[in-house]
Amino acid sequence: MQDPQVKARRLARALISDLVSYHPAKRAQGLKDGTIKEIFAEEIKKSYEEYVGQIGPETAQSTTHFQDALNEILAGGQKIF
Repeated sequence: MQDPQVKARRLARALISDLVSYHPAKRAQGLKDGTIKEIFAEEIKKSYEEYVGQIGPETAQSTTHFQDALNEILAGGQKIF
């Protein structure tokens, strides 16, 4: 069986990578304007719900995998989330 931490990290990164793939122009604009958190609020909420649904609320709340993925992938390495 797969390590739940590995699964959670992979899932978080996959979900956030999808956001970047689907909305490259929106992401570029958000990074440029400093509004990435606001303009992706709805997509992030939906992705987080999917994340919690797949890995469970305990793991979601006790780890920073989702937040790390947001900062590394969506925010391009900046600590925004």
